[in-house]
Amino acid sequence: MNTVSPNISQSQPVIRQLDDAAINRIAAGEVVERPASAVKELVENALDAGARRIDVAYADGGKTLIRVTDDGCGIAPDSLALALSRHATSKIDGSDLLNIHTFGFRGEALPSLGAVGRLTITSRARGHEAAEIAVSGGQMGKVKPAALNGGTIVTLRDLFHATPARLKFMRSDRAEAQAIGDIVRRLAMAEPFVGFTLRDVSGGGEGRMVFRADAETGDMFDALHGRLGRILGSDFADNALRIDATRDGLRMTGYAALPTYSRGSAVAQYLFVNGRPVRDRMMIGALRAAYMDVLSRDRHPAAALFVECDPMLVDVNVHPAKSEVRFRDPGLARGLIVSGLRHALAEAGHRASSTVAGATLGAMRPQPAGPARVYQMDRPSAQARVAAYQAQAPGFAEMTGAFSARVEPVNDPADETAPDDVPPEALPLGAARAQLHENYILAQTTDGIVIVDAHAAHERIVYEKLKRQMAETGVASQALLIPEIVEMSAEDAASLLELAEDLARLGLVIEPFGGGAVAVRETPAILGACDARAMLLDILDELADQGDSGSVQARIEAILSRVACHGSVRSGRRLRAEEMNALLREMEATPHSGQCNHGRPTYVDLKLADIERLFGRT
Repeated sequence: MNTVSPNISQSQPVIRQLDDAAINRIAAGEVVERPASAVKELVENALDAGARRIDVAYADGGKTLIRVTDDGCGIAPDSLALALSRHATSKIDGSDLLNIHTFGFRGEALPSLGAVGRLTITSRARGHEAAEIAVSGGQMGKVKPAALNGGTIVTLRDLFHATPARLKFMRSDRAEAQAIGDIVRRLAMAEPFVGFTLRDVSGGGEGRMVFRADAETGDMFDALHGRLGRILGSDFADNALRIDATRDGLRMTGYAALPTYSRGSAVAQYLFVNGRPVRDRMMIGALRAAYMDVLSRDRHPAAALFVECDPMLVDVNVHPAKSEVRFRDPGLARGLIVSGLRHALAEAGHRASSTVAGATLGAMRPQPAGPARVYQMDRPSAQARVAAYQAQAPGFAEMTGAFSARVEPVNDPADETAPDDVPPEALPLGAARAQLHENYILAQTTDGIVIVDAHAAHERIVYEKLKRQMAETGVASQALLIPEIVEMSAEDAASLLELAEDLARLGLVIEPFGGGAVAVRETPAILGACDARAMLLDILDELADQGDSGSVQARIEAILSRVACHGSVRSGRRLRAEEMNALLREMEATPHSGQCNHGRPTYVDLKLADIERLFGRT
């Protein structure tokens, strides 16, 4: 039984024009969700004004006070009132809404803030006197003279005082302050040549410095590396790979962390398009796909990636808060991210993150009961250490049968596995000296030791060989005796058939079967008996979620990974010296060998200085 909605009047409805105050409050509900949204809009205005120094202050999580001070170009006195009008902006002229080179372009931020709070703008443009204007709950005051050397100060008090119902949806002061900090840090990443400060003035006075990032110097990559080190920490900066890739008018720069420097959640993923911080689902999916082969499913990569392109190739006006974008060619952008990151990870070779060694030393460090005694001892030269090891080695020969640790003879520097005139100790992973517990290789380098998990390392080496062979010879397919017919909607069938050529290269051959049906004629041989229908549905889900699919390739690589695991060196097998050194040399020449197929590190590099500190020798 149909009933009339209680929200609809039974009398003839009357269409009326909303007044400006109501219009501004409705717009504010879309643009200003919380104090962090207001900070974002005001800081972006400062950046558009060419500011080189931006100071942000807030009180009570931004609910009672937000103040943004910049040294930008300022606003002329006769333009202050116009700046508070809806859709009034200096960023665009309205002739082209796609060719946008600035953060702001809709002219909604300042009038929206003035509609829901008490807003004061004090500004001085070059060649003009300073002036001030105030607006409260949409009621604008007059422009008055003010005192200011240059730039602009925007003060927002009592946010949402004109719409008190919105205050009930605010989170705690601490949560709102954290959101403000996240916004400022993201914008600071995008502008490394601009100085930022963030202060909490809840208690009055100068307040507490929450964040500070001075303007960086040098070229783009040096400045970005320094800024990321300040924001994300030195561990990220030390273990991040430089990214610089281009494809058909798109360029991706930034830094991405090694797989062994991963996080338990996606909190360290920062994405930017033309300098604008975004949270784009397609880009996040591409980042995850790039690390798919080197990380386990419960770990997440850390990265700060910047995609630059012609503004005509991306639409930034698809979300009220401008936090999402839409590329004209999403597949091109996704391919750039995946291929650029995979190339950088492959070039990293056997490199593993330095945090692995730090965690190892932390686990080994004893807890002294009292003041530690420090022994000052002379460190012998490298040649003296080699001679001492050679002299001591025969004394351990009779112990090799009773202990799992076997001391191996020092390899001849002229060993064919090492480059000419380079001693094995000088190579990145050093020279093998022993095998511990029939699994861990102990190698000596010029400035420390390396402990290698032989099974995990050989697993990655075999896996990479299998993938290389598959890329060279293709994926063998097996023809089905009776093609499997999968019914689906016509739209889904069309989406799948667009990928038919790509799927055929992976051994999955599909053809149209009339209407919305698709016939599966061949499947990848390495998968054996598989559920073709379930595979196609998984591919469709990925297409809907990410715009691309790697489901078939992921399944094939999972099989190759299992084959590599079973075909690699088993724990408990004793290796000869030449076998261990050959494994070390292969690791140095194999991409991704710093982590196994499941994302765990394959070796730990301990410096001699750190080991000596464990024993109080420094």
